[in-house]
Amino acid sequence: MTSILVLNGPNLNLLGQREPNIYGYDNLDDINQRLSAQCSDLGFDFDHIQSNSEGDLIDRLQQARTDGTSFMLVNFGGFTHTSIAIRDAILASETPFIEVHLSNLFKREPFRHHSYFSDIAEGCVIGLGAQGYELALQAAAKKLAN
Repeated sequence: MTSILVLNGPNLNLLGQREPNIYGYDNLDDINQRLSAQCSDLGFDFDHIQSNSEGDLIDRLQQARTDGTSFMLVNFGGFTHTSIAIRDAILASETPFIEVHLSNLFKREPFRHHSYFSDIAEGCVIGLGAQGYELALQAAAKKLAN
C-alpha cells in the first residue's frame, strides 16, 4: 500500500500558539487529522513525526528508506536553512518529497530565503498556511498515480 510520511521540525509543535500572525491558528494535530483523513480517502497509509531534535528526524528519514514509505511531505522549520545532515539523510532515503512551509519565506528575513532541500524536492508549497500540506498531498498523490 502507498504510504505517506509527514516530517515536521522544530517549533512546529507550537503551531496555533507561536506567532499565529505568521504561522496561523491551526495546530499540528488539526493538520495531521486532515492529512490522515485525506490519505484514508486516497487509500494511503499515513504516518507523521514532529521533533525538535535533528537526530530524531534523521533517524526517521533513514527508516523511510526501508519501511515502504512512498512519498514524504516535509517542513523542517529552522533546519531548512541550516541542516546539511538532514539533506544528506533525505538523499540517502531515496524517497521523493515535497517541501512545505506555512509562511512565505521570501517575505521574511534574508537568512530564511535559502533552503537546503528545495533543489532536491519534487516541488515546494510555500506561504499558503496549513492548506499547503493538503495541496502538497494532492500533488504527491498525482505524482504517485503517474
